[in-house]
Amino acid sequence: MFWGYMFDSTYILVIIGLLISIAASSYVKSTYRKYDEFQSKKGYTGTDVARKILQYSGINDVGVRQISGDLTDNYDSRNKMLSLSETTAASTSVAAIGVAAHECGHAVQDKVDYVPLKLRAALVPVANIGSQAAIPILIVGLLLGRNQFLITIGLLCFSLAFLFQIVTLPVEFNASRRALAVLRENDVLDEEELPMARKVLFAAALTYVAAAVATLLQLLRLIMIFGNRRD
Repeated sequence: MFWGYMFDSTYILVIIGLLISIAASSYVKSTYRKYDEFQSKKGYTGTDVARKILQYSGINDVGVRQISGDLTDNYDSRNKMLSLSETTAASTSVAAIGVAAHECGHAVQDKVDYVPLKLRAALVPVANIGSQAAIPILIVGLLLGRNQFLITIGLLCFSLAFLFQIVTLPVEFNASRRALAVLRENDVLDEEELPMARKVLFAAALTYVAAAVATLLQLLRLIMIFGNRRD
């Protein structure tokens, strides 16, 4: 019975969400590759820019390191570490500089106690638990004769994943705005290069929008399946 629920006509919502995510991922990769061919006129590497921005922002307790991978750049507020991928750390491209500056934007958010960043960090454990527990709870609720209490709990658990995606959006867009502002203020990129970096950061932000839309579609599908059907 359960498989009949999970693979009905509402499965098109999952497919739509998947296609949106794939399109966004392809767009950010193609945009990055395009502007990765433009080397910055000042010759700064991604690592140089990260350290320069941190110093300019008065942040002395954040480390900068290189990690493996492609576009695996991230800032971890727990251990105060800014990690730059191999394709960013040593590159002097406009794209790499934009990405490095974006991660520094998160470090600046952390320093000024940017509320959405703090909220996102607080949501991480509950969102992870909620997304993992949602489907098992829904299945149990279904097997127990459509127990509405368990079904409601399951839907609320999955809603936490969507809430996390929503809170992530202002965090990412704000980090990009901070990045572009500091790149201009420090004259790291000129007026010709800044629009290139902006396009890279906008493309990256679209992946978070796509993730939020995909999660919303999945949530709507679960509501349609478990909230409206009657045996």
